[in-house]
Amino acid sequence: MKFIIFMLCAICLLSCSEAERNADDRVDGTPTASETKIESSEAVPPGDVITTTQGYTLREFQESPSFPDARIIGYDYKDGKFEFRLSESDYVLGSQTSDAASKMCANSAKGQHIHLIIDNEPYAAKYESTFEHKISDGEHYLLAFLSRSYHESIKTDAAHVAEKIMVKDGSIVDREPITDPMLFYSRPKGTYVGEKETKHVMLDFYAINAEIGKDYDIRMIINDRAKMVLDEWKPYFIEGLGLGKNSITLSLIPKDGAKTDIPLLPVTREFTLQGDPQEQ
Repeated sequence: MKFIIFMLCAICLLSCSEAERNADDRVDGTPTASETKIESSEAVPPGDVITTTQGYTLREFQESPSFPDARIIGYDYKDGKFEFRLSESDYVLGSQTSDAASKMCANSAKGQHIHLIIDNEPYAAKYESTFEHKISDGEHYLLAFLSRSYHESIKTDAAHVAEKIMVKDGSIVDREPITDPMLFYSRPKGTYVGEKETKHVMLDFYAINAEIGKDYDIRMIINDRAKMVLDEWKPYFIEGLGLGKNSITLSLIPKDGAKTDIPLLPVTREFTLQGDPQEQ
């Protein structure tokens, strides 16, 4: 029995890594690294059902390593190149998160990384603290946060930076902290391949200056038809998504009913689910 579990987990990790390499190639435009070997362990089943609507089920995401000491100390952007400064801690860019083998969701073979989001663009995964990234001249919203290898964000003040920046000639010439309530979309993204990836798809997002459940809720629309209201800032598993293209739309909704013009919202992302290769 243990051998069967070992083989199933190994197959899951191989398919997860392939899909993540494809997604990262599309965003970063850089060649992928070879797959990182991860010791397999028994998969942890998804958590309790939170809600079910029109065939889609939202479940709790299993608790993850917290990395309380992980910290972005600062960053610079000059001549089209970022340089991030991170604190010394158990969190290491390029390492596999310790429970990656049991998470039952897409995992990057290249390990832990920075999610970099500029305005309303899909995030770019960055596996080193120094990297080139083109930003057009003008004013932009910038969010960068530390991510586990399976793309779950670390949701602490220390592990992210959120600023409104002014860029000229490939360098930041002015910056200030974001003070408006904002919500940034993170996952799902890219292409997911095989039953192990497509059965449980992780939803993750990043809230700034907005206390979810107290002052704001999050409205999620799946494929333009199923609406769910989320009152906690945490990742979730989505089940019931069909193969092919899918979409998720996120909005930040004030609990007092006031109409608020929140920058960059609503945000909609498309992603693709594919069957096992032998079935195609």
